[in-house]
Amino acid sequence: IDLHMFKTALQSILQLLSSSSSSSSNSTKRSTGNQTALHNSSMNHHNHTITMKLAKRAGFPCLCLSVTSNQTLQHKLEQNHSVPIKVMRTAEMQYHLPPHVSQPDVQLELPSDLTGRKGSVRTVVERLKSISPHVFVEGSMTGDLVLRIEGTEASIRTFYNKLIPRFEDTKSSQNTDATCVLKVDSKKLHACFQWQASLALGRTVSSAVLCMIENEMLVLHVLLNPGDLGFLTYYVPVHYISGDGLLDS
Repeated sequence: IDLHMFKTALQSILQLLSSSSSSSSNSTKRSTGNQTALHNSSMNHHNHTITMKLAKRAGFPCLCLSVTSNQTLQHKLEQNHSVPIKVMRTAEMQYHLPPHVSQPDVQLELPSDLTGRKGSVRTVVERLKSISPHVFVEGSMTGDLVLRIEGTEASIRTFYNKLIPRFEDTKSSQNTDATCVLKVDSKKLHACFQWQASLALGRTVSSAVLCMIENEMLVLHVLLNPGDLGFLTYYVPVHYISGDGLLDS
C-alpha cells in the first residue's frame, strides 16, 4: 500500500469528522435557551459511519475508504478514497507476519505518567538520540527502568520506577530479581514511542507493555481503547551484548 496516500486519506477523514463535530457543537450552543430547539438538536446528533473494503477501481486493486457523517436528517456528508494496493500472493504472506520471539526476560507495563506528552519516554529518547546512535535499555522485574547512553567523555542515565511487572508469559515466573539489558538503535527506539505524541494512556490507550528479550528483541505492545479497536506492536531489533558489555562503567 502507498503509505503516503493512505495517510492523506486518513487525515482528510479526520478533518471531516472534526469539522462536522464542531458544526454540531455550534448548532447546539445556538439552540440553548429554547427547550424545543434543544430537544431537536439532541435528536439530530450526527453519527459517523466509516467503511473499509477491497475493491477494483479502473481495473486496479484498491483499498477503499468511505465515510458518511449524518449531521441532520436533511444534511449528510460523504467522502470516498481509493488507495492503490498490491495484493500479495499467499506464499509471500509468511515474510510479512510478526517475528517469532522468545518469552520475555523482563516485562513491564508503563504507568500513565510515562505516557503523557510532557513526561513521556518519547521525549527523553528524542533528546538521547541527538547525542548517541545507541541507547542501553535496562529493566528489572522490581519495576525499574533505566535508559542509558555511553560516550567517550560522559554517560547519561534516566531512571524510572514504579513500573508494573507483568509476570504472565515470562521466563522469570515470579522471580523479582530478573533483569535484562538491551542495546538498541536510538532512532528505532524513538520511532516505536511516536504514538505518545498523539495518544494518551487511559483515553485512547488502555495499556502499554514493554517486553525485553536478552540479545534478541525489544517489543512494545500498545493496546488501544476500547479494546476491540485493536493494538499496536513494535518490534525493535537489538545489538548483541557480550557478558562484559552488560557491565556499566
